[in-house]
Formats: sequence, C-alpha cells, structure tokens
Amino acid sequence: MIGLQSAGAIGDSNSSDLYREPLRPQVHFTPPAQWMNDPNGLVYLDGEYHLFYQHHPYSNKWGPMHWGHAVSRDLLHWENLPIALYPDKHGAIFSGSAVFDRDNTSGLGSAARPPLVAIFAYHDHAIEKQGGIRVESQGIAYSLDRGRTWIKYAGNPVLKNPGLRDFRDPKVFWMSSIHRWIMTVAVKDHVSFYSSKDLRHWAHESDFGQGIGQHGGVWECPDLVEMKVAGEIESRYALLVSVNPGAPNGGSGTQYFIGHFDGRRFDPDTQGAKWLDWGTDNYAGVTWSGVPASRTLWLGWMSNWNYAQALPTVQWRNAMTLPRELKLVRADAGFALLADPVHELNGLRKTSTPMSNGGVEHSKTLVSGDANLSAPFELMLDLKLIDATLISLVFKNERSEATVFRINRAEHRFELDRAKSGLTDFAGSFSNLQTAPMPDTDRIKLHIFVDKSSIEIFINDGQSVFSDLVFPHLPYNSVDLRTDREIEVVDGTVYGLSSIWEKTP
Repeated sequence: MIGLQSAGAIGDSNSSDLYREPLRPQVHFTPPAQWMNDPNGLVYLDGEYHLFYQHHPYSNKWGPMHWGHAVSRDLLHWENLPIALYPDKHGAIFSGSAVFDRDNTSGLGSAARPPLVAIFAYHDHAIEKQGGIRVESQGIAYSLDRGRTWIKYAGNPVLKNPGLRDFRDPKVFWMSSIHRWIMTVAVKDHVSFYSSKDLRHWAHESDFGQGIGQHGGVWECPDLVEMKVAGEIESRYALLVSVNPGAPNGGSGTQYFIGHFDGRRFDPDTQGAKWLDWGTDNYAGVTWSGVPASRTLWLGWMSNWNYAQALPTVQWRNAMTLPRELKLVRADAGFALLADPVHELNGLRKTSTPMSNGGVEHSKTLVSGDANLSAPFELMLDLKLIDATLISLVFKNERSEATVFRINRAEHRFELDRAKSGLTDFAGSFSNLQTAPMPDTDRIKLHIFVDKSSIEIFINDGQSVFSDLVFPHLPYNSVDLRTDREIEVVDGTVYGLSSIWEKTP
C-alpha cells in the first residue's frame, strides 16, 4: 500500500489537507475518512444538492451502515456535514432515497414548513445472526431544517418485511397523474412497486423482473424515473437496477429497462436489459429528486464488490463517479440511455491546450508529461478512423505505469486494459481486460476525465461509458495516441482541472 495517514481522528472534515493524500481523487467526491458505498437520498432543495451515502464511520471496511451527508450548490464542491442517520433498535440504515414533501402529505411538517423525508431500508443484524428471514424493512425520517437534523418516525418501520430475505433500497417519487407516492424496492431477483398517499402507509401494486434482464446476482438500488425522449414530446419510464454479480466485465454493474408505467405496473418495450456503463467501477447509482429544468441527474458508487474492501487506501475508501446527466434517445435498436458528465464540470477547467489537427500515421503525443499538467485533467478528442483497425490511447506516468483504451475495429469492440496501470495485486480480477461492443462507425468522439485514481471515458456523447479505478504510484501525466494505420485528429483539447477541495464557491 502507498503510505497514507492512519484512519484515526479526522479533525475538520472540510479541511483541504485531508484531500491531499496520495491517490485521493481531486474531482470526485470521497468521504473525509473511512468507508463509503452507495449514494443515498439524492435530493435537490433550495439551491442545494444533498448527497447522503452508505457510511461506516469507525472503519475503512463495510460495517453497520449509517447515512453520511454532504451538500453542494454546483454538484462539484461539497460541504461535509455530520452523519444524518444512525442505526437504532430496528437495525442499521441501508440504502434509500429522499423527497421534498411539498404539500406535507405525510403530516410530518406543516404547510409553512414542509418536510424533507428520507425513506431507507433497515437491516437488522441481530435477526440475521439468528438465521431469521425478516431481516429488512423500510423506515422513514424527516427534517424541518433543510436536512441538517433528522427525526426518525415513531411508527417505523412503515413497510414491514413480507417474508423475504432481500427487501431493500426504496426509491420514491411523486406521481402527479395519480396523486400517489411510488416506491420501487429491490426484492432479491426482481423489484416490487408500492404506492402511498402519505409516505407512511404503503400498498403493494405489482412486481417486475423475474426472468427478465441479468440475474447473475441479487438486484439492488432500483430507480424508476420518467424521462422525455430527446427531441420529442413523448416520454417513457427508465427503470435502472444494479446487479451484483453479473455485470458484463465482472462483479457489480447497472442494467436498465425502458417502458411504460401507469402507477401500478411497469411494461418494458423489450424483454432485454441494457448496460449503463461497461467499466467495472460504477454501481448502485440513482437520480436526484426535485431537480429543476427537466434534467435527469445521476450519481454512482465508483467501486466494485469484487475488490471494494481491498483497495490500496487507508484514510478513506471508495469514491463516487462524476455526476452525470442521463438522456433518453430513440436509437436503431430501440430506446437507449446516454450518460454524459454534467456541464457544471466545465467550471473546473483552469488551463486549456488545443491539439494540432491532422493525420497520424503511427503515434502522436497528446499530453507530453509537462510538469505543469498531471491528473486531474480532462481530454476531449474527435477522431476520424479512416482505415485504421487498432487505435490505442495510453495514459501513463514516469514509471511507465499505464492504462490503455483501445478502439479495436477488427473485433468490433472497445477495450480498457489496466493490467499495468499501477497497483493491481490486491485483487486478481482487477487486471482483467474490459470490453464493450463497438458500433460500425468511422468517427469516434471521446470525453475523458483522468483523476488521481480513476479514469472515466465517455464515447460518442455517452453512448458507451467506461468508469474505472486505477492506482498508479504517480499520477498519470502523459497520453499517447497510437494507431496501426493512418487516422485523423479532427479536433482535440486537454484541460487542466482544479481540485474540488481547493475552495467552496
């Protein structure tokens, strides 16, 4: 392991000193210290984006879950707040969601002070250790002071376990057409839909998913969200479901279905599922509720259960992905979700260096290893492939540690290779080659973010995405473009990025 601070007292949780450790991401959210996994309770209210997250404050490994808490006004710079929810007699606090109960349907606030309401899964470790089945149930808590303090509802759990071992991760939204709250909850190999008028009393409506989609492992962290089809009046519902294991490149991943929802049943347009991300480090992602301007904003956990507890960090463990905007498009093979980094990230750009355009026959240095530029940085590249069949982007450092992204036209696939990326021996599967199907095209646009310990590659406006952790001993500061035949660099720019922890606007 690279030498880091010991995981002890952290002092001021907003101190920038905490975020200067080796490997600490500079443009991704990480907790001040200790363990973090799923994003929870994503909600926007009064100009603030709330991020709650699964958190074990006493260890850098998974343990009894709490809800950590941070807020941001721009999705980039985060203010760490005290832990929002602690375990209680009903169990630890597993994943869930949060909504602004504007009309006080719950009766937990008032017309003058409507509540924020968190809906979460309880997990009773005592019942689990006794071999019981009814381990998980759903509870709620509310806040009347913009999420700063939380009161658990005295009548918890509001949705008791119906006799199922896996019954968790409630995601709730208000469906105005039927004047009901809708809850989607993960139930082992499918999801169940419930409805409520008041967030306190819930009725089962239907189930979806048995025999449909990927079932390599348990279903988790569902999210049902209505989206306009880009350029059309028509809308559809996107149902996102994480599965572990069963992802296309191993371990944890997120699949999605597109279809119709009438308040009771979800009917998919097709029987198959699609993948939101082909990288190995994007799991349990959900959307923010209450976001203005019809944007669908989404955030995922940047890790994989294959190795999450063995990552070579000490003070903190695990990060979130970059926040993304999801868009629903009508494609040749049916509807598809595009995932692109949010435009707010442009505000982190502190330097801009355009690349020379033109043909490349064998190789070209895109980022030269200049001492003034190293991770974090952003690369935008527009390539005309012409007759080339194998094109590689090599992200490297002075120790010749490198992560390689390939456009392999002969095999009709994209590839991500981190076998020599840096520290890899903490998990055997970490070095496995990752692949994604490649469309038949001679034009590839890439939007890439390189941080201290991650690479995110967005291909053709988010049609395909690779989100991947890397742990080089020194930050990557060079990028080479290599090709077996001539290609054309149509356009390209590299941006140096500011740390999100340098200051809060």
